[in-house]
Amino acid sequence: MRLFQADTRQRRSLGAVFAVTFIIAVLLTAFFHTQVMTGKAYAARSEENRLRGIPIPAPRGTILDRDGEVVATSITAYSIAVLPGDSALVRNTLNDLAPFLGLAGGDLEELMEKRNRRPHDLLEVTNRATFSQAAAIEERRAAFPNLMVVERPQRFYPAGEAIGHITGYVTEITKEQLQLPEYRQADYKQGRLIGQAGIEKQYELVLSGRDGARFVEVDAKGRVVDPRATVGARAPVPGNPIKLTLDLKLQEYTHQVFPDTMKGAVVAMVPSTGEILTLYSHPSYDPNAFVGRIPVRLWGALNTDPDKPLLDRTITARYPPASTFKTVTAAIGIQRGLVTQTTRMPIPCTGGMAYAGRYSRCWYRRGHGSLDLAEAIENSCNVYFYQLGIRIGLQEFTRAAVRLGFTQRTGLDLPSELAGTFPKSVDWYKEYFGTPAVPSDVMSLAIGQGPNDQTPLRMAYVYSAIAGNGTAPPPRLVARAPGEKEQEGIDLGLDARGLEALWEGLRLVTEQEGTALQSSLARYKLYGKTGTAQNPQGDDHGWFVGFAGRPGGAPDIVVAVIVEHGLHGDAAAPLAAKIANFYLDKKYGHPFDPEPTLGERWRAGRSGTNGQWDAPNRRLVPPASAATEARGDRGGDRRERRRREAETPKAEAAKTEE
Repeated sequence: MRLFQADTRQRRSLGAVFAVTFIIAVLLTAFFHTQVMTGKAYAARSEENRLRGIPIPAPRGTILDRDGEVVATSITAYSIAVLPGDSALVRNTLNDLAPFLGLAGGDLEELMEKRNRRPHDLLEVTNRATFSQAAAIEERRAAFPNLMVVERPQRFYPAGEAIGHITGYVTEITKEQLQLPEYRQADYKQGRLIGQAGIEKQYELVLSGRDGARFVEVDAKGRVVDPRATVGARAPVPGNPIKLTLDLKLQEYTHQVFPDTMKGAVVAMVPSTGEILTLYSHPSYDPNAFVGRIPVRLWGALNTDPDKPLLDRTITARYPPASTFKTVTAAIGIQRGLVTQTTRMPIPCTGGMAYAGRYSRCWYRRGHGSLDLAEAIENSCNVYFYQLGIRIGLQEFTRAAVRLGFTQRTGLDLPSELAGTFPKSVDWYKEYFGTPAVPSDVMSLAIGQGPNDQTPLRMAYVYSAIAGNGTAPPPRLVARAPGEKEQEGIDLGLDARGLEALWEGLRLVTEQEGTALQSSLARYKLYGKTGTAQNPQGDDHGWFVGFAGRPGGAPDIVVAVIVEHGLHGDAAAPLAAKIANFYLDKKYGHPFDPEPTLGERWRAGRSGTNGQWDAPNRRLVPPASAATEARGDRGGDRRERRRREAETPKAEAAKTEE
């Protein structure tokens, strides 16, 4: 038995020392980590709690046309904002501002609702105040102690309505758009202006730049202490410029000459490169009116307008291509070896024909008689192309149309382009209509009717291949970067003689007594095809698609025009001719001619013009040398016969097309 217990004080002391040492070590480590390792992060977080960034919008990148003309730029505007405060004070301030900024009663109520949702934030009244408006308010600073006036960039489109559908417009980003991955990754915030249509939307991340910020101090409740006192700032980074293939002068001229009372679209492009020269839809809208915040009344008026000015008819409206598609039918037939330039069909045109239990009429009830391919294109004979479609067959016809892209988008670098409507196969009829196809369905497709609807851009694209060597690169609106690989385009699969057959028919349309004779040009050669698209909702639409250039040279421009309810292609052909002439005069340095077409000169008493229309052999030359050689050794007798026929006026009145 032990009389004395061991002394545990020393052991307890050592344990206490260890515990204290351990705690101090942990605290020192935490302090070191907080102060040294992550001190900057905590300091930044503290500053974030103390400071609030007021965005400084970055100037968007300038958009230029092919010649360096400004299509869209940023100009100086002013943001007028009311400081947070009592509801009555804010309302009184808005009432006092109304005469200076043109605010109506509805605008005031909308602003008050916005203030009530976020009472501790700045209330932006407008971000589009002019210099004179801002100056008038600053002169009365004593009367507006709770206002903040800030200079900021504003988007400006010098050409206005002429380029509305191309450029699109910029407005504030929506809550739904903020959730999109591309905007989240770019750290977009509420209140940012973004492209909502056109080039502005397609190239948003290129044009937008990076917003800066001006930092102001806030209290513990997040309220701004003094919005005018800047604690710090981060400079904005301007967006990158973009150069378009667009010819702005041509675009403005197209806007000028398109009839105000009509609706329609114009597409012009360079056939050899796919560069878009003009992309015009009428009626249009002024994108300057949309910058920042779209007025509710304006937006409502545009959306309820029966003429649909917001609809881009070049890429988001589809029409039956009508007789302009007969050239495509001819190209398919030539490519498959079923016809040549001199091929005549076994059934002459007597005004219609019967096939597979169906009788289909020609637009010319008296009949065209026996025609070869070029004459069939010139006269737009339905009966000829009915028979050609039957020769091709529905299955092969749909297969060829799919290969040529009539069921796809062209790939133009604009949002919202629609693909064409066309049967993808014989089985498509059963899937789409619920009934199987019949053999005679190919007859409607062959003349550009039936389930065949295309955009004006698609028709311009396919005629670019006809104007070239049978191929064409995809259309594009932004200039290709150096070294950028060219995408695969359209290929008609035609040799020089096949193209010659198509060209001869398209030439005759604008010469002799063709449907577009009055649209022929004195200085340049115009080839093309008119069309009349059936419209169950009213008058038929008028088409013209063709190409033009200097005699003896390759085509420089392809133009597709549709005039809604224009009845016939002769409504669209003069527009196409004037647009082509304007571009060619500009390109080759000739003075502007306001009356370039034969019809205009006839009406003005200027017909003849030194006999420039009396030379039937003044033609364009395809880019391929083989096609040039083929043109030189064929058709001499035929051309002479055509010349003699032209010297003898026909008894019949000038034709109009189905």
